[in-house]
Amino acid sequence: MSSILQAEINEQPQAIERLLAGQSETTDRLAREIARQTVKYVLIAARGTSDNAARYAQYVFGAFNHLPVALATPSLYTLYGTPPNMDGALVIGISQSGRSPDIVSVIKTGRAQGCPTLAITNDPDSALAHAADWVLPLQCGEEKAVAATKTYTTSLAALALLSTALSGDAQRRAQLEQIPEFMWLTLHELENVLPRIERYRYVGRSAVIGRGFNYATAFEIALKIKELTHVVAESYSSADFLHGPISVIEQGFPLILVAPSGKVFIDLASFAVEAKRRGAELIAISDDDTLLMQAQTPMALPRNIPEWLSPLVAVLPGQLFAMHLAMAKGYNVDQPAGLTKVTETE
Repeated sequence: MSSILQAEINEQPQAIERLLAGQSETTDRLAREIARQTVKYVLIAARGTSDNAARYAQYVFGAFNHLPVALATPSLYTLYGTPPNMDGALVIGISQSGRSPDIVSVIKTGRAQGCPTLAITNDPDSALAHAADWVLPLQCGEEKAVAATKTYTTSLAALALLSTALSGDAQRRAQLEQIPEFMWLTLHELENVLPRIERYRYVGRSAVIGRGFNYATAFEIALKIKELTHVVAESYSSADFLHGPISVIEQGFPLILVAPSGKVFIDLASFAVEAKRRGAELIAISDDDTLLMQAQTPMALPRNIPEWLSPLVAVLPGQLFAMHLAMAKGYNVDQPAGLTKVTETE
């Protein structure tokens, strides 16, 4: 039976197309406004799925715009009432609903300190949007399923779009325009793999591994698995996992590895060999045939996705894995028990 979540996962290529068509000129104007400011670094306030988008921003703005990116600590602004000095920051709030008071507080404080502020949200009439100098709407349409999917990938696309605008990089902008097609291909190719996911219905714990640009992807996939399936899934970079947590691997331990081609691939491929040696059951998200052949559950990506944009595509297999595992366990994927669509934290 079809679900709202399934429909929203499948809608993501169209959502990216809408964002790029509707917000490219706005983002170019925004980049010109930001260029008039003295911006030394980026400070991002976010929670949950949006926090994972912020992790992606750390790589994108760092690699291509030479801007360090820090993640805000919202409780300093609300519960402790001791916000730091944000001089030199471009302060960005990322929130699908724009209704979380702690994220709004960071933006308000940044603006009060004279920092340029930007809201990235699916609701351009939200409290977050009204608090910021500028708004970059995600244009997703209403996201009805509790687990965020299209607001996550459009947040990534919005950050990527802003990065290209800030650098004036026409080549990277053209690469971004190609991403919806890579997403369509991925969703189509995965259809034959999805029935295999039922084998994991009795799993109680897992780990999701990524590195580089897809460090954020590991966090987002682990979050979706926890939200939808009640499986305790922890996210790590391969480097961090080797520093101790690898000891949890035993025979049959389900390990999800996000490993598209790129500068970190050799490291991840070597990690896969060690994990298999220790008995891990490998679920591989990759475009590399050799790595996919090592996996009990291979989830193939199209070739030639630019590494910096691969998180927009590599997260799709993880979303589908979480959804199908939840369905195999008999859970409601549209309304997971104990969760609400909007969480307002102070």
